[in-house]
Amino acid sequence: MSASGGTKAIVAALVANLSIAVAKFFAFLFSGSSSMLAESVHSLADSGNQGLLLLGGRKAKREATPEHPFGYGRERYIYAFLVSIVLFSVGGMFAIYEGYEKIKHPHAIEHWYWPVGVLIFAIIAELFSFRTAIKESNEVRGSLTWTQFVRRAKAPELPVVLLEDLGALVGLVLALAGVSLALATGDGLWDGIGTLCIGVLLIIIAIVLAAETKSLLLGESAGIEEVRRIEQVLVDGDTVTRIIHMRTLHLGPEELLVAAKIAVPNDTTAEEVARSINAAEERIRDAVPIARVIYLEPDIFNPSAAASPTAPSPAPEDDSSTDRPH
Repeated sequence: MSASGGTKAIVAALVANLSIAVAKFFAFLFSGSSSMLAESVHSLADSGNQGLLLLGGRKAKREATPEHPFGYGRERYIYAFLVSIVLFSVGGMFAIYEGYEKIKHPHAIEHWYWPVGVLIFAIIAELFSFRTAIKESNEVRGSLTWTQFVRRAKAPELPVVLLEDLGALVGLVLALAGVSLALATGDGLWDGIGTLCIGVLLIIIAIVLAAETKSLLLGESAGIEEVRRIEQVLVDGDTVTRIIHMRTLHLGPEELLVAAKIAVPNDTTAEEVARSINAAEERIRDAVPIARVIYLEPDIFNPSAAASPTAPSPAPEDDSSTDRPH
């Protein structure tokens, strides 16, 4: 994923959520709708989340230091994980609390045109933000389904914005349904039920985001396609005869570490080994540009040692039953 595409989607979501948060809060003040209060806090939390994503992207650009020799690329994963925590606590738990209080102490909605008008405006604004996120995601997701894209994406920004916008749109529909039923029946209980549903929805989305970003924080390998390209270019059949074993690790969304033990002919001189390793590194970087840190260890292939139970396992194969290669 290009950083520019993710930034564009984040900024679009930030502008939409800030304007919506202000409008919803005024609607709450004039109508007393708990759905409006929950939705205004939700939009404010989303705005803070977009700010966290932008901050994480900025911090990730810092140069490597002796203390952090592989750089700060994972800052983006950390801030994406913080987003899931904020969405769970400030968004979901607050909405559930407000919904419970409204169900326990229901009251009629006043000045109905405020919440209805604001909700319609918010749906339009969120659709604009969601459309931007979909457009930017389509440029990088290729043939992946939306579920696969959210689960396999190494850059967290677009999946986070997509899920946030989807949750916001569904939440707005739930809020509009709750307000409409409360107005039609004259019973504020429906407003509380709508608020409660919004809270449950936000918590589900937060759990999904937390699970995906946790996997990225722990460290994920390159995607199956990238692994195959590396394997294809690494072995040239002359200076590198085979890959004994290989490991890949994302140091950040756009920085990949490749470590491999490669087999070289047993009559190769040290100078020839050095040249073959340099050439192999160039081939890898040409095939997978994000492979910026490469360590290749030359060795003489020993079939009996490779077959040993203690030998490292081979690179992961394509398994359609799993969404993430580890």
